[in-house]
Amino acid sequence: MFNLIGAVFSGLFIGALARFFYPGAVDMGWGMTILLGIGGSLLAGFVGNGFSFGEGFNRAGCFSSVLGAALLIFIGRQMGWHF
Repeated sequence: MFNLIGAVFSGLFIGALARFFYPGAVDMGWGMTILLGIGGSLLAGFVGNGFSFGEGFNRAGCFSSVLGAALLIFIGRQMGWHF
């Protein structure tokens, strides 16, 4: 249960930082911000561990998680998604 609560709070923090540092306005609600942060952390962890989710999966650093979330914003905008 604490892992889920921690993922929500860290997702909110990472997503808010990615929205802050991304150039231009990023209009999305709290729920999408949390999902963006969690997705950015997973993306950074996935890339950092050589494209595998096996044993030894470590949490990505805050900086790489924010970069991963910003990359998700960029990809979403290129695909024409509206948050």
